[in-house]
Amino acid sequence: MPDAHPTPPPVWRLALPVPLPRLFDYRPPVGETAEPGDIGQRVRVTFGSRELVGIVAETGPADAETPELKHALARLDPEPVLQGELLESLQWLARYTHAPLGEVLATALPAALRRGDALPDTHTWAWQLTEAGQTARERLRSGKPRRLADRLQGGPCDEDMLDGEIEDWRSAARALAKRGLAERLAVPAVAHAPAPRPGPALNAEQQAAVEAILAARDGFAAMLLDGVTGSGKTEVYLHAIADCLARGRQALVLVPEIGLTPQTLARFRARLGVPVHALHSGLSDGERARTWTAFARGEARVAVGTRSAAFLPLPEAGLIVIDEEHDGSFKQLDGIRYHARDFALVRGKALGVPVLLGSATPSLESLRNAQMGRYSHLRLHQRAGQAQPPSVRVCDVRKRPLEAGLSPEMLETIGHALDADGQVLVFKNRRGYAPVLLCHDCGWSAQCQRCSTPLQGTPMTVHGGGRRLQCHHCGARRPAPNACPDCGGLALQPQGAGTERIEEVLTARFPDVPVLRIDRGTTQRRDALEQHLAKFGTQRGILVGTQMLAKGHDLPNLTLVAVVGVDEGLFSADFRAPEKLAQLLIQVAGRAGRAQRRGEVLLQTHHPGHPLLATLLTGGYHAFAEEELAQREMAGFPPFSHMAMFRAEAQQVETCDAFLRMAREALQQTQTPLDLHGPLPAPMPRRAGFQRMQLLLSAADRRSLHAALDGALPAIYAAPQARKVRWSLDVDPVDLY
Repeated sequence: MPDAHPTPPPVWRLALPVPLPRLFDYRPPVGETAEPGDIGQRVRVTFGSRELVGIVAETGPADAETPELKHALARLDPEPVLQGELLESLQWLARYTHAPLGEVLATALPAALRRGDALPDTHTWAWQLTEAGQTARERLRSGKPRRLADRLQGGPCDEDMLDGEIEDWRSAARALAKRGLAERLAVPAVAHAPAPRPGPALNAEQQAAVEAILAARDGFAAMLLDGVTGSGKTEVYLHAIADCLARGRQALVLVPEIGLTPQTLARFRARLGVPVHALHSGLSDGERARTWTAFARGEARVAVGTRSAAFLPLPEAGLIVIDEEHDGSFKQLDGIRYHARDFALVRGKALGVPVLLGSATPSLESLRNAQMGRYSHLRLHQRAGQAQPPSVRVCDVRKRPLEAGLSPEMLETIGHALDADGQVLVFKNRRGYAPVLLCHDCGWSAQCQRCSTPLQGTPMTVHGGGRRLQCHHCGARRPAPNACPDCGGLALQPQGAGTERIEEVLTARFPDVPVLRIDRGTTQRRDALEQHLAKFGTQRGILVGTQMLAKGHDLPNLTLVAVVGVDEGLFSADFRAPEKLAQLLIQVAGRAGRAQRRGEVLLQTHHPGHPLLATLLTGGYHAFAEEELAQREMAGFPPFSHMAMFRAEAQQVETCDAFLRMAREALQQTQTPLDLHGPLPAPMPRRAGFQRMQLLLSAADRRSLHAALDGALPAIYAAPQARKVRWSLDVDPVDLY
């Protein structure tokens, strides 16, 4: 007799990109069946009035209590796009960050694949001369089109190669194509690669580091490459990657900012002899999807990318490198709040490959891990080649006249460096013309109406030489008033100095030399930073910049680094502020004297006797780190404890307070040993019209922290207060803002 209760057909349990910590059951499209091999495939479904693209996370029988299930609209892939190690690592990330799996999986996919687009072709683009171009080449006049035609005479040339060989070749290519003399064609991604070039000989410390990395290449090992600025860490990376490629494996290099990517790419492409792929937010959706797919198919070998490159599929992984591992840019501050460095370490362990963390100023967490023996500690104490460490001098500006924040001694030192045909970097980590616009008659100042509270104002930054105001927190803009709105007076004056104002003063003071400003305002276009620095070249001149210039850039003719804004970071409520300031000062000082000429660093401050400056000057970064770790241990701060933070935003502060009090009660009911601080107003209590509060929790061990969150979050999600606020959870926060 037939079974009276036949087993119902299995269904898909989908992870959808919605802020709910659960899976959603759907039946496969009509005529299809759900199989375990479907896990990791993308499917399109209806969700309320919307259509969403989700990932099959599980298959199994439908819940007997569930009403009739919808059918999915379409299966988008014949094979899973997420599988194996990457899928398992992303599931770990969802558990660690306590984030919905659907949002984590969506974050890991390029935007084109999140939308449901088909996996792209993974060819790359090259240029070649047409038959007409071969014939007409000799008759072309000298210039970039002729230079490009000469380069293409030998056959098709990959666009990546042209990027490194001919400046502004794209305009020349368009000119040739318009005349029918050149054409663009698709070529396999693994085709045309430059021949590898030998690098400089390694010194003894570099060689020892390379040997230690190669000795660990057959399994997971976390290694901290701790080398002073200019010690040749990149050469160590290149030797380790070359060995990885020789074994037929893939290598991933993470860098903190887009600005570092072109310079790193050019160097890697010249040295490795394989196509080196970029992955960062400055690329188009199509370019990101092609790179992601080429790695998933095992066609691409080396990637250099920013934070999101940590999600690249690595089916044939051999090495992961995290350059400038201390940098805060590796932490995602909205959406899924993951840390790319930490996720890369988890992936390295799962893949069974070495993970190399490099920095001249390692994070205190990494130094602690090295002290505990969790990381191998590789040291590079001296600069590579003939370069010498710069001399450092503190300039006391108390009671001194300042012009846009620059003291007479600093201006005089800049003049001496320029007279010696050197380059100067004037560092000020504040963009804009001035931090605030003030009425000299009545004291009124321009405040952001969307971010200020009655007790705490948020000044609008002056831009455009005093012509417009902009809030750097919410983006609000308005013209600067012609007269004071309070008293009608005309004595409106910009107070303080940002990079724009310093640029203006230096241009007037040194009219015979180029002054180039590097900040977010001048580098918005793609590859703008690379183009600015290439145009600046090695001629004498002045760079005025923010922390964008503090990391990784090799400026061989830079002989003076003048740091204008030290004092802002010396007195902060954030316990991480001393570490960040010390790292920033060491990194920016390291730009000076990287070639044959000795460099000088001038630190301008109103607090020359501050303990942080004294420790850095006498003992260097590691002496500071030792003292700071001891203070963190006494205070019970990370890395000697583990933290998480709930943040809440709403139009009314009472709504935020009610939600966080409910969250606090839910955490207390788990009976887990925790320290709870709050609810408290955020250091910036209002932003873009929303009131902001936070609840900080810390535990002596990681297990207790996650046990409390696991126990409390179901009640927090279900509480009615959670639907009245915008709230987020940040595990291991790096900014207590």
